[in-house]
Amino acid sequence: MTDYFSSFWYLTALLRIVHYSLRGVFKVKVLVIGGGGKEHAIVWKLSQSRHVDRIYCSPGNAGISEIAECIDVSPHDFTALIDFVKYEWLDLTIVSTEEPLSSGIVNSFEKEGCRILGPNRAAAQLKASRVFAKDLMRLYGIPTAKYKVFTFYLHAEDYVRLKGTPLVIKADGTAEGDGTFVAFTVDEAVDALRLIMKERVFGEAGKQVIIEEALKGEEISFMVFTDGKTFVPLAVSRNYKRMFDGDMGPITQGMGAYSPVPVITKEIESVIMGEIMRPMLRALNSEGIRYRGILTADILIDRGNPYVLELDCTFGDPEIQAVLPRLKTDFMEIALAITDERLSDIQDIIEWRQEASVCIVVSSGGYPGKYEKGLVISGLEKAKKMKDVVVFHTGTAYNNDDIITSDGRVISVSALGADIQDARAKAYRAVEEIFFEGMYYRKDIGIK
Repeated sequence: MTDYFSSFWYLTALLRIVHYSLRGVFKVKVLVIGGGGKEHAIVWKLSQSRHVDRIYCSPGNAGISEIAECIDVSPHDFTALIDFVKYEWLDLTIVSTEEPLSSGIVNSFEKEGCRILGPNRAAAQLKASRVFAKDLMRLYGIPTAKYKVFTFYLHAEDYVRLKGTPLVIKADGTAEGDGTFVAFTVDEAVDALRLIMKERVFGEAGKQVIIEEALKGEEISFMVFTDGKTFVPLAVSRNYKRMFDGDMGPITQGMGAYSPVPVITKEIESVIMGEIMRPMLRALNSEGIRYRGILTADILIDRGNPYVLELDCTFGDPEIQAVLPRLKTDFMEIALAITDERLSDIQDIIEWRQEASVCIVVSSGGYPGKYEKGLVISGLEKAKKMKDVVVFHTGTAYNNDDIITSDGRVISVSALGADIQDARAKAYRAVEEIFFEGMYYRKDIGIK
């Protein structure tokens, strides 16, 4: 009986979209799962679509609540989310948060006949387990740094002392603050192993560690749309992961980004597609894994040769806050093409603005370590009113009428400009209007 009602619900939803399509412009209701900066960017872009009738978000944040209805349903309660989707007759759910994806939200939704955009549990392993991703790349010849995996601290320490530095040490799973350390001395490497494997500062993500060679070159973020058959690249961007100016300090989830990246030519993009993205699709298909959604690769370019540093099963953050403002094509049309596995029908009409975009992340003092929450933020309205500027909320909430901090990364400010320098100047002018106690941001985003 459950299967009957699920099929009936899905068929009715499809018939409604067909009905609107026959009238010329179909209208849909959408649910976005997540409450960070990239979800705000997705909601913001969806709000510009001629096809979107209403947007919901779980759990959302203070900024998202201004353009979407934030619902009191946990992103981890799949049963309650599915009930909400069916009760409200929603047409599509978009997931951009790693934990629900790795926990199988897509599998649960599809079992109930609910249309959803994102990779299933098997595909989401690319982000949930760095060991899985590295082993897959090695098996199928996708260029990445040489590495070894360890489950015992003493074995890892012995290897570090034998190998020498520099080395990159990574926790296997996803972690707040990224869980990546670049060690230039043996003592730094041993300290990183101790934090990950002994003290378990990243929790279960530290059950295994990857120790890999430290590569040098230009780092970029390469994101693609895929329906499992076709890849369509997004505009290339660069993410600043180090905390402090000059690419110093601990590695974070991202302190800023810009797009396009002038040193990345069409020829290099073609090499990335030919040596990384297409082989990755073939690898996944060979393993019996269907991948539909967004795939992000952090790539290092060394003398024209690309190497994969990291993989993500959603948009990069804050890269997407720099990239989506440059997208001219209706995002809802792309999302539906992915879920319907007809991305090839529209791949040649996806367009990008010529303007450049710069995004600056404003964080709480102490991030990526301990930081204070609940600080009142001022100046947001002034920043939002500035020309070519968009303020995306990453970690905010309401306290009565005040918007307050609720996470380590708080706000990301994006601006469009004639070139990187112009966009950068606009973004920093907007950031200067914003204030909360202890706020911090890098001053060199977009210079390199």
